[in-house]
Amino acid sequence: MLNLAGFFIALLITLLLVPLVRRQAIAAGYYDAPGERKIHKHPIPRLGGIAIWLGFMLALGLISLFMWHKELGSALPGVLAGGAIVFTLGLLDDLFNLSPYLKLGIQFVAALTAFGLGVQINNLDLPGAQLLILNALSLPVTVIWLVGLMNAMNFIDGIDGLAAGVTTLSALTLTVVAMFTHQPSSALLAALLAGSSLGFLVFNFYPAKIFMGDSGALFCGFVLACIAVTGVLKTKVVVMLLPMFVLSVPILDITYSVFRRLLQGQNPFLPDASHIHHQFLKAGMGQIRTVTYLYSLCVVGGLIAVWYVKDLPIYIACLTGMFVLAFVLIKLVRRLYPMQDPMSGANSALSDPTPGVPTEIH
Repeated sequence: MLNLAGFFIALLITLLLVPLVRRQAIAAGYYDAPGERKIHKHPIPRLGGIAIWLGFMLALGLISLFMWHKELGSALPGVLAGGAIVFTLGLLDDLFNLSPYLKLGIQFVAALTAFGLGVQINNLDLPGAQLLILNALSLPVTVIWLVGLMNAMNFIDGIDGLAAGVTTLSALTLTVVAMFTHQPSSALLAALLAGSSLGFLVFNFYPAKIFMGDSGALFCGFVLACIAVTGVLKTKVVVMLLPMFVLSVPILDITYSVFRRLLQGQNPFLPDASHIHHQFLKAGMGQIRTVTYLYSLCVVGGLIAVWYVKDLPIYIACLTGMFVLAFVLIKLVRRLYPMQDPMSGANSALSDPTPGVPTEIH
């Protein structure tokens, strides 16, 4: 019940905050401008990560005040401290377009902070082998995992609804896995992230009226990476491949992107327009079909992970409920929140096709 309450509190807070954040972003002129790497053809407000972060934090605060759980604090300090650093970094980048090397350096600071506060991969349960104790390797393995995942989520945030949807599905899976591997604090944090990311997704699904920006993508990736450490890898009954299934979409994309760039003699840290979702679009698939395929991959990974911990029926029920809720909320929000396109003078409902944004790229 605590996880369910946290999910709906985070969901409702974020649903209320997104229109407010969008309005302020438009008033201040903070847009994601079109460009050769971009799919959208007119400016879109880009500070949606503020609503995700506030939805997560305010829901956690309410849970802490009224429904405190004795084990709530075990995974908290590292996630909150590192998450605050990552969110602030992303917000500054959304506002001022920071150097990629500066961003990478601060990401390492956030990862080291989380490690120092207990978010640590101390051992790996290798399939068909004995438990591997990392000892001195714990620090580099943990930091690489955290930095890699936050960038992986940022990489896939290039198409309407993809990063928010993958975050929602991955967080739901981690909630169930953490519950049934007896990691209650991680289960709650995952439920809060699922709620806040779903609350944002209903405004971000194609055609998006707001983007999460680096503040949202880096924060979501970081929290998912932390939960995978504290809620999956902390238990000896789960092999190290389990987080790989849960987070399959961002992991596949960052692996593909880094190796492709290295083989082509390019800087792996600089952005381009050749990610997996770009390849789908170039193949002639629209944005909705592309995110549907990638959502499906995320769901398959989640099914494998939950099958391993032997709680498939509950996960399928939660997954079904999540899809129904998302569908209803998207329809409802598009009726209740007609939003004005920033660069036009006419109001357009969220369900209307966004002018200038193609459904397919050839």
